[in-house]
Amino acid sequence: MHIWKDISHHEYYTYDKERLLHSPKIPIVVMEDNETVFRAMAEEMAETIKAKNSRGETTVFICPVGPVGQYPHFVELVNRERISLKNVWFINMDEYLSDKKEWIHKNHPLSFRGFMERTVYSRIHPELLMEEAQRIFPDPACPERIGKVIAELGGVDICFGGIGINGHLAFNEAEEAMSSEEFKNLPTRTLRISKETRATNAAGDFGGALEDMPVYCVTIGMREIWQSKRIRLGCFREWHKGVVRRAAYGQVEAAFPVTLLQEHQDVMIRCTELVAGSLG
Repeated sequence: MHIWKDISHHEYYTYDKERLLHSPKIPIVVMEDNETVFRAMAEEMAETIKAKNSRGETTVFICPVGPVGQYPHFVELVNRERISLKNVWFINMDEYLSDKKEWIHKNHPLSFRGFMERTVYSRIHPELLMEEAQRIFPDPACPERIGKVIAELGGVDICFGGIGINGHLAFNEAEEAMSSEEFKNLPTRTLRISKETRATNAAGDFGGALEDMPVYCVTIGMREIWQSKRIRLGCFREWHKGVVRRAAYGQVEAAFPVTLLQEHQDVMIRCTELVAGSLG
């Protein structure tokens, strides 16, 4: 323990669960395990849609492919409770691109478009499913469309997501030379994926095949995430221990983008007992 304290430059990495929850700058809710986190995300999705349907209002979500464990629970809730998605818009966060900076094919094992089709849209009863035009992905050929659609719909009700190893949200990679205000205003765009993100995603999603991981992506902007009325993040991996601690106690900086959410009006991190537990 003395060695750990001697080499640590950031005290928050030494926080146990009690200290983590003492005074975080982003609210943290600790849940038993992965499935509890995923189920809570799915339930918030379903309850928001039902409430807005009852008022005849449109529901707009920004949706991730990572975390993804919420989707089976969401599909089950929609089908069992007969929740209409006819007035719901899903705006997905991002997609991998080829070296030509075009969407990778839907059949590629890493394609987020393919994942949503296989895992969500094809499993919802057709009479409940929203029109295809209401299932949107950022397009490298027309990235500005995302902002226009959101404006036309009156804003995003909830942005769901996770946090990357370097604090990124969607694929809004860390920018050490940028001010937090500049970063908050970044629009939907095409960019090069960082080495840290490529390595982490290769290990988690592609069997470690780092050399075949896409180099480019298209991502919804930090501007669209920041302007969402609510932001809900799910954290459940071993390495999320450090990420959550820096998110909740680190300084606000574009070098770790999630810290910018310390200044958002309605944000929450749901994490597991594993993540809340001490690093050592």
